[in-house]
Amino acid sequence: MPASILLDRLDWFIPPQARTDEATLGRARIFAFSHLFGPFLGHAISVYLYFASHQQGLPFWVIVSCITAFWTLPFALKLSGRLQTLALLSVINLTFVTLYGSYYYGGVSSPFLPWLLTALLLGFFYLGERPVLVLGVFSVNIAGFYVAYAVNGSFPEYIPLSELTGVGIVSVVSATIYVSMMAIYYANVVTSQSVLVREAERHRDTAARMRRAMEDAERANGAKSIFLAKMSHQLRTPLNAVIGYSEILLEDAELKRDNAQIEDLRRINAAGKHLLSLVTQVLDLSKIEADKTELVVEPFDVASFIDDVVATSRSLVVANHNEFLVERSSDLGIMISDATKLRQSVLNLLSNAGKFTKDGRVTLNVARERGTTGDWIRICIEDNGIGITADNVQKLFKDFNQAEASTATKYGGTGLGLALSQNLCRMMGGAITVESTYGRGSRFTIRVPAYIEDEEASQRKRYPVTSEKRALRHAG
Repeated sequence: MPASILLDRLDWFIPPQARTDEATLGRARIFAFSHLFGPFLGHAISVYLYFASHQQGLPFWVIVSCITAFWTLPFALKLSGRLQTLALLSVINLTFVTLYGSYYYGGVSSPFLPWLLTALLLGFFYLGERPVLVLGVFSVNIAGFYVAYAVNGSFPEYIPLSELTGVGIVSVVSATIYVSMMAIYYANVVTSQSVLVREAERHRDTAARMRRAMEDAERANGAKSIFLAKMSHQLRTPLNAVIGYSEILLEDAELKRDNAQIEDLRRINAAGKHLLSLVTQVLDLSKIEADKTELVVEPFDVASFIDDVVATSRSLVVANHNEFLVERSSDLGIMISDATKLRQSVLNLLSNAGKFTKDGRVTLNVARERGTTGDWIRICIEDNGIGITADNVQKLFKDFNQAEASTATKYGGTGLGLALSQNLCRMMGGAITVESTYGRGSRFTIRVPAYIEDEEASQRKRYPVTSEKRALRHAG
């Protein structure tokens, strides 16, 4: 019979409560198998006794009944699921029938005695966590065996000891087969545990190497971020000089009406401003990663803040012949937060909306949301531009990432704007969410607390933390 079929037949006897783990399932399978096939070995002895004895009295039928009783235990396991209780009954039965048979068939030289060691092994196999109980069962049975001998003064002789040689051989072979089954199972368990131990060691070594690699990567990333943050002045100063001198030369060229130079200088000036914007984004993101960015918290009027943002971004939005709509509630009130970082986030979103929308409409909607936990400012930028696919929405706020590979080629940019804006909003205790339909437009929503408490702000200034920790703090 193939092993898979045998296991399927054995598993029929095993209820769910005996399948809690691999070890329990293994013991339950051994229990079912040994109690289905073990009695055949036991009855080989009873058959021999039947033909060797001149009389089959009560002791013979008691032995036959006890051996037959083992067949009922797998069915009892299926009905009750009480593996340990049934194992205890099995050990009690085997110990009793072994000593009972020894008393009537051969005494201390009985061929039944090898089964006493088998019963002891089975007791520790099934009830190893309760050794006192196993030893108690054996002590009681051996004491009964001795008392019966002491009272009677001798062992009954149903069959002469000289005629028990054949049954002795049968008994030893049967017990050997039974114990061999247990030994094979134990060998498989030990082999499996050895493989698991080696596999666990390999996993621990791999985890240690990965941990060291991660620590090295974090140190390298931290060093990179600190380096870029410190290079802020050195990189911005020459760029500002290029932009400044190009503006001076542009004014001179406009006075001289030198159209050729005007066009070239405008390109130089625009390229310098674009490069400065990219460098600023990289440096700002690196400063956040290096925990060098602090919030400058102060009160400001939200309506005036929106007016300033609209004035700054209008040229970016209408550059592609877009209509720019501004919708805001009348109760925007005062906000206590970092106006500079909030402005940078809003301008990034408006710049993207204007860049990815052509001959369309960009809407800026601002409202104050009042709740039991405090007021929130919601700034929504909606456009009817190219939109974003559902698969690419998840990648928007990752560093150096854009929705489509072709986007950078067609529209330019590094993919840092959204990642930086998200980090800045998280520093202020909020976040940016996005809803988009490919080909129909997108809606980005900034939602930040209207007030950052002074104590919290001072703690942030004294002990800057990463944007992820701030997001977790406010989420909790």
